[in-house]
Amino acid sequence: MGTDGMRGHRQDAVARPYQTLAASFAAWKLFLLAIAIGSCVGDTYDTSGSLAVLGNHGHPPGFGANLVTRFASWDAIYFLTAARRGYRFEQEWAFGAPLAITIRAIIRALSHLGLVAQDPQLRLGDDHGPALLEVLVGIFIANASHLLSVIVLYRLGLVVWRSNPQGPLLSLVAALLHVVSPAGLFLSAPYAESTCALLTFLGYLLYASSCTSETAASRDGYVVLAGLAFGIATSFRSNAILNGIPFAWEVLQVLSTLAGRWTSSTTSAPLSRSDPQSTTPTTGDAVRRLLALGVGGVAVAAGTLVPQAVAYQRFCLGPSDADLPRRPWCDKLVPSIYTFVQRHYWDNGFLRYWTLSNIPLFLLAAPVLVIMVKSGIDYLGPPTAQKNSGSAGPGSTDGASARLSTMVRSAAAAQAALAVLAALNHHVQIITRISSGYPVWYWWVADKMVRGDMWGKRVVVFMVMYAGIQGALFTSFLPPA
Repeated sequence: MGTDGMRGHRQDAVARPYQTLAASFAAWKLFLLAIAIGSCVGDTYDTSGSLAVLGNHGHPPGFGANLVTRFASWDAIYFLTAARRGYRFEQEWAFGAPLAITIRAIIRALSHLGLVAQDPQLRLGDDHGPALLEVLVGIFIANASHLLSVIVLYRLGLVVWRSNPQGPLLSLVAALLHVVSPAGLFLSAPYAESTCALLTFLGYLLYASSCTSETAASRDGYVVLAGLAFGIATSFRSNAILNGIPFAWEVLQVLSTLAGRWTSSTTSAPLSRSDPQSTTPTTGDAVRRLLALGVGGVAVAAGTLVPQAVAYQRFCLGPSDADLPRRPWCDKLVPSIYTFVQRHYWDNGFLRYWTLSNIPLFLLAAPVLVIMVKSGIDYLGPPTAQKNSGSAGPGSTDGASARLSTMVRSAAAAQAALAVLAALNHHVQIITRISSGYPVWYWWVADKMVRGDMWGKRVVVFMVMYAGIQGALFTSFLPPA
């Protein structure tokens, strides 16, 4: 295809963004489905998934049941089990409850509407019964959330790059990159990643709307809604707590502005009203902004504090079992069941994953870690530094764009913090899937591609190759997970 043809194809895609995104999404999911179907030619390495879903019936499942159970690998087993009978054992609290609650709620709604098939292979099972319906509902939630997150990321890009002539193209390319995220089948299986990404992007869209709103009251309302979205995202996946960084970042900025105003030896006439084109709020607006940021920040924190409080009430304040000792985390200064089970059952902790046997996993995660750190550093700089480094910035110097630039920089800080935590404190390979909920690196790669940088194309090749290989391993119940 010639240059003119490629330019025309690009213009057509930008002119019809939602059709482009939907078609690309469908094609990618069919590609992953083909990989899952191909994996059915052999047995899974571990039978935990099929046992958890189908039970032990003494006869092999049909092709359809076998294919569905391929999506019930690794952590999906915990989510599906919790959807069936709630949280029973301590280690299950490492997995956010909202996904299991949502699966159960949808199944009950389908049952009340009489839409649940009577086939016993599809019924909601008891502790040992078949539960294919739970897997199917989990797959539906994951894929629907992934599609919606693609659309929301596109809308977010349009707001962030509203003053950039390349904004629509950057937004579209970034959303397409999220389609082919290295998270791969983790965004199609009963996992929390896709829903967390959807809520995170929605939170940033609301926060960006706060930055561009014309009145202080609407800006404050949007930031509270953003906090609620981030809080729900955190309840799905705990790493979303890092989305509280933009709130803390802006609180420090507002406090700095107030401190400078109060300690200044020279006085100037105060602004009579809040100017949407100004970056300097009135004192009243600044105080109200602090309150809104505080409420939003508390909402983000509630996403992790509320589940911890429920667990504390159940394990530490509830009726004691004479046969079971009091759990050690109950008496900690900060009694967190999540921190305890991650360390006790999954051996998470500072440098605990740094062993010779895990070197291959660090090598596997290295490309995503490098991309997240590099893009985070580029966007952490001021707008002029972003332009000098080749990073696309909001593209204007008015008050709204200045606020958007601050939001993007704080989001970059959250992303960089996640990469550092994954390398030092977690099972490092999970970065390939939890990175899916952070928008900055998508924008960074999209900018590289729009500029014709070969590194952008190389990143896409890596993403597609990794997602394909990882999909084959996942559906065979093979690591990494």
